[in-house]
Amino acid sequence: MSLMNVGVSALTANQQALTTTGHNIANVNTPGYSRQTVYTKALAGQSGSCGTGFIGKGVQVATVMRNYSALLNRQSNAATATHAADSTRLQGLMQMQDVFSGGDGSLGTAINNVMNAFVDVQAAPSDATGRNVVLTRMSELAARFRAASGMLDEQKYSTEQQLGNDVLLVNDLATQVAQLNVQIGRALASGHQPNDLLDARDQVVRDINKYVQTSQVATEDGSISLFVGGTQALVLGASVGQLSVAEPQEYPGSQKLALYFSQPNGQRVELTAGMLGGGEVAGLLQFNNEDLVEGRNLLGRLVLAVGYELNEQNKRGLDLNGNPGNELFSLSTQTQGYSSIAGYDPNEDGSFATATLVNARDLKPSDYKVVFNADQEPSLIRLSDGKTFDLTGVDLEEGYQADGLLFTVPADISDAAQEGQSILFQPFNRAASEVQAKMHNPDELAVASALTANINKSNAGTLQLSFLGISDLAGAIPDEGDPLTLTFDGAGGYSYPGGSGTYTPGQPITIDGWSITLTGTPADGDTVEVANAKDFGQAYRLNAGNAGAFLDMRDQTLFDEGTSLTDGFSAAMAVVGTRTQSAQLAEKLSSTVANNLELDRTAISGVNLDEEAARLLQYQQAYQASSKVIQIAQSLFDSVLNAVGR
Repeated sequence: MSLMNVGVSALTANQQALTTTGHNIANVNTPGYSRQTVYTKALAGQSGSCGTGFIGKGVQVATVMRNYSALLNRQSNAATATHAADSTRLQGLMQMQDVFSGGDGSLGTAINNVMNAFVDVQAAPSDATGRNVVLTRMSELAARFRAASGMLDEQKYSTEQQLGNDVLLVNDLATQVAQLNVQIGRALASGHQPNDLLDARDQVVRDINKYVQTSQVATEDGSISLFVGGTQALVLGASVGQLSVAEPQEYPGSQKLALYFSQPNGQRVELTAGMLGGGEVAGLLQFNNEDLVEGRNLLGRLVLAVGYELNEQNKRGLDLNGNPGNELFSLSTQTQGYSSIAGYDPNEDGSFATATLVNARDLKPSDYKVVFNADQEPSLIRLSDGKTFDLTGVDLEEGYQADGLLFTVPADISDAAQEGQSILFQPFNRAASEVQAKMHNPDELAVASALTANINKSNAGTLQLSFLGISDLAGAIPDEGDPLTLTFDGAGGYSYPGGSGTYTPGQPITIDGWSITLTGTPADGDTVEVANAKDFGQAYRLNAGNAGAFLDMRDQTLFDEGTSLTDGFSAAMAVVGTRTQSAQLAEKLSSTVANNLELDRTAISGVNLDEEAARLLQYQQAYQASSKVIQIAQSLFDSVLNAVGR
């Protein structure tokens, strides 16, 4: 009977090994499945009679183990989370790059079309056709700015929707982990690992890390705890936390987004993209709060700089009716700040801070933040590069000017501010969506210069006119019938009624808000007369001096780092392109790391069909041999019965 028992134990063990091998083959394509292996052990031997030693009693299955590396699993999860964040952010940037693309339909082309349209107006200033073309180009430019802003709005909407969906998925997956914790705890009471349940839980955790990076802690009862943002328990045994997406508590109404973790006591903890580390949610938050903000700032700064300068230039000229020019574009030149300071109310006058455009040429594409310290002393921070402006002794109620903006904060708000509280300014956020072409009557296009200059024909020197125009709209030009005469002394000086100065060829002479630039060398007594253009009656209608000034704007430095008006969009394209390229490199690197770690993990846990096929043959032969042992034992037993029966 001992031989029979040995054969039966071997048959049973090999049958279980065959079943496990078949289970591996069946799950070769199951996500998260870990290859299982049957481990056997010899049954304790029995002491033989007459001191013959211990005789073996067969084999039994010790357990079924899964091939699994906890270290590689965690490393792979972390790498997957990082790659998911990089990949999601890159997708958003690639879409945003379409807004800042070149070609005939680009914003850069639309800006150039506006400026080049003044060529025909300069050639025929009284012709309505050329004037209408200019106004049409301006309407097209405003429409393209709004369309570009609309594309960014669509991206923001899709980002918010995707964030909401991701958070719902994470909450659902976290519930599954908690349920599996309970099932695994019960199954462990048998003394063996519930391999398939463990694989299912690991796969759910792997799925969670695609959306939000987690850290994992195992407990003695077989359950695991998952933490997000470092210390927030998303899963704690059978308990589950909840994630949600909403605006930051610090800046309500700012359209920024934050991830919140709801604690069991009802309190919510705000988690930033940096705290999350990785996952699709972190990538979406970074894109929404950083990349999309950068795109809006670049677009808004372009709108305000170009629109403001064109408005100012039109005000320097005269229209066909002899009136000073009006604004060409309706612009959003003042924005309200966002804050959670007590008493801060954007809907009540005197209860909110503002940022107002005062100099378009100094604008930087950035958000700003006024931060208060313990002594309620503020400082202004440019968020794009972290530059801090010291506001010690500054009365913010009167305002502080920086980067072409005037920042004002009511005294009541400053007094109510607590340490660390701040006010967020987004001066370019809605500029592109709100721009409108304001002028529709071609006669109101002010292409005539409001000034005219006459160089005395009897001058003995070589003076020539290079430029004449209004430099400060707050100044005063000569009244009609009262021209101003510049008299040169031949020794480098000049004088006029009420003042004098030193003449330098090519350098502007500025008087009362207007300026004239001359070249050449004057002789003693040479004169230049500057008069109001209306002194010559209707002749100003044939004057295209301001149209020439519009054309000169194409090459004037309008943006930081010496960028001209016509190159402003190209500079914005370069910024977005550089950011996208950087994201591509990060995504490529994280993809390589994640793929390599996943390959390392599956090299241990994955099913190899060739290996399993070899094991099938191995266990099949062992099974057949075990059957043979049973057959022989039966035959021997029959022989004994036959011998005894005789």
